[in-house]
Amino acid sequence: MEIIGFILAFVIGITLGLVGAGGSILTVTVLVYVLQISPTMATTYSLFIVGITSLVGSIDYFRKGLVDLKKGLFFSFPAFVMVFLMRKFVMHEIPEVVWQTANFILSKNLLVMLFFALLMIGASYSMIRSNKKPNEQVGHQVSYWMIFLEGILVGILTGFVGAGGGFMIIPAMVVFAKLPMKKAVGTSLLIITINSIFGAIGDFSAGVSLDWYFLTKFAVLTIAGILTGGYLSKKINGEHLKPAFGWFVLVVGCWVIIKELFLH
Repeated sequence: MEIIGFILAFVIGITLGLVGAGGSILTVTVLVYVLQISPTMATTYSLFIVGITSLVGSIDYFRKGLVDLKKGLFFSFPAFVMVFLMRKFVMHEIPEVVWQTANFILSKNLLVMLFFALLMIGASYSMIRSNKKPNEQVGHQVSYWMIFLEGILVGILTGFVGAGGGFMIIPAMVVFAKLPMKKAVGTSLLIITINSIFGAIGDFSAGVSLDWYFLTKFAVLTIAGILTGGYLSKKINGEHLKPAFGWFVLVVGCWVIIKELFLH
């Protein structure tokens, strides 16, 4: 299964390069169900893998002038603060058994996976509707308070499930920060990189130890995939693939809920 997991790491990178979203969603899924890593630890690994991969992806956008540093850092500040707090203080204080009855036990790992599945369903909706892009011309006033609030929300979600939140960040950059789509994507990669770094710092400061050899192999393959996907994106329009990928994520999200609740 490990070989299959590493092959899928490369596929995750290609998907990121082509579609520009869904990397953390696929990463956590592969880590938990293919490589048999616990959901809680998978969120930690995902932060590291997605952070490194997003950094590589953002460099190309930065070179092309498609990153808005001011708005990206403004969004990142409340986001990375919440990610750090979630990883250092909240996640490690959640008991292993959150709630139980005579017939049902809600464990910490089950809570993480159910929340993650709901996030997948939300992300799938955003990707399925990707052909109906937010109106980039509505108004000219940048809504900084909405950017700040969305940053807090993304930080909480990223901290809890180890997902980058690109499906929330990109629309926020378009609607509230008034960025054109390509610049919103580049800025989103910067934000995801910062959030992931601070999330990983939160874990390290809480005493979490990682298998660096495993992480390095997985990250290298994902980076190779995103570079390959970036090359293919010159020949294939990723926006045309995004709705189909969204339906795939929707099916997987529903399957996760069914598996976790009924197929144990």
